[in-house]
Amino acid sequence: MIDVRPFKTLGGANHGWLNAKHHFSFASYHDPARMNWGRLRVWNDDEIAAGTGFDPHPHRDMEIITYVRDGAITHRDSLGNEGRTEAGDVQIMSAGTGVVHSEYNLEPETTRIFQIWIIPDRRGVKPNWGAKAFPKATREAGFEVLASGRPQDEGTGALPLNVDGAVLAATLKPGQVLRQPLAEGRAAYLVPAKGAVTVNGVALNARDGAGIVDEDVIEITASEDAELVLVEVAKE
Repeated sequence: MIDVRPFKTLGGANHGWLNAKHHFSFASYHDPARMNWGRLRVWNDDEIAAGTGFDPHPHRDMEIITYVRDGAITHRDSLGNEGRTEAGDVQIMSAGTGVVHSEYNLEPETTRIFQIWIIPDRRGVKPNWGAKAFPKATREAGFEVLASGRPQDEGTGALPLNVDGAVLAATLKPGQVLRQPLAEGRAAYLVPAKGAVTVNGVALNARDGAGIVDEDVIEITASEDAELVLVEVAKE
């Protein structure tokens, strides 16, 4: 089953400094049919104006992954971590017992991010933050694991998560086909950051979402140059 969520149907709000679209219920947007997809709870598509950002605010017991699409985001937190993450790269924060952080666009241009929240397997763990560069050239025509808590991804260099799930990315040229297995009991959510693809024959445009379950293989064919982000988690 593939549940397509066209970008134009997403909830959200434009705050001036922040233009946010929500694939799932978040903040003032509530849709009981879009609460989560398996253990995936939030997928926000944020455009942050130059020189603005999210002031310090708390989180706990959530795995928060930020995929930067354009520009860069600068992170600071109550644990003393600080870092700047550029387009194509990733930062993760396991909020655990609690952390206060801020995220600012200190660049002279708009920054665009996907921010993804996954419900952790264990609550009350020690908070953790990390960031890493992932050159897009290494993910041509194949998914690269960016962040993971899946046992099979140990030692791959992926950023660590406190959940049996993973965030992956790939780039495709027009006509290229990518096949990704999806095990029984697993759920996937796919969003093209750029470009257009078909997913098991279903059309998907830039920034649309596709929730995928009960498909043995996810076959993705690029209609044009495409940059893809995929989350795979437990179905329940």
